[in-house]
Amino acid sequence: MFKTRLISGIVLVVIALLTIGMGGWVLFGTLLVISLIGADELLKAMKVHDGKINPLCLAGFGGVLLYYLGIGVSKAGLIEKTEIAAGLPMMMVILTLVIIMFVYVFNYPKYHANQIMAAFFAVIYVGVMLSYIYQARMLEGGKFHVWLIFLSSWGADTCAYCVGMLFGKHKMAPVLSPKKSVEGAIGGVAGAALLGFLFQLATIGPSYEYAVICGIGALISMVGDLAASAIKRNMEIKDYGKLIPGHGGILDRFDSVIFTAPIIYYLSVFLI
Repeated sequence: MFKTRLISGIVLVVIALLTIGMGGWVLFGTLLVISLIGADELLKAMKVHDGKINPLCLAGFGGVLLYYLGIGVSKAGLIEKTEIAAGLPMMMVILTLVIIMFVYVFNYPKYHANQIMAAFFAVIYVGVMLSYIYQARMLEGGKFHVWLIFLSSWGADTCAYCVGMLFGKHKMAPVLSPKKSVEGAIGGVAGAALLGFLFQLATIGPSYEYAVICGIGALISMVGDLAASAIKRNMEIKDYGKLIPGHGGILDRFDSVIFTAPIIYYLSVFLI
């Protein structure tokens, strides 16, 4: 299992290096595909479908596509009026809600209200949140800023695991995730901050902004990790999928990244 997990992890890092390094439409398309797969995993976990695509699922997938269309058009500068371009992504979110409710009322009582909320949640939780990887890459200096998302999620997770294994005694969330410790969490935050400092030292120069951003991002990433675990426990599933050998599905590997990406984007905008 460890060998399989390691190989899969290396492949993921290589894909991340290539797509994020290239940026632009390559990263945009990659994230769109990842978001659609992740949305499908969540819709299945939330009992919106059982492997057979239905109109509600299509509305959810359509919402992800619409949001990415809004982001793409906005970032490409295809609309002259900046007010319309800036508001286009949110307009697509609202349109998605209208479409989902359309499916709900005109198929009543085929779908339960919980399924409707799950379909809309999938668009926001997966599609909108993951899109901030692309949006962070498109910032001025984004070729550096975007990597803070992964340093403060995957990097923090690795540091937390190592410190927790060595020194972990106090359980952080004993019911939800018995193996996670307070000591590991502290190690994860400190490790992410150190990684951020070293990364800024190597790329831009000695300063503190990346360390602060990665430290805050690491705290948020833990919430994302635990939130994904809570959903799995509520729905009584072990993994969201089997796409990534040794890791599970897209949501199993990107659970912390989902929460970290928008936080890193806004911290980068405000602090750098």
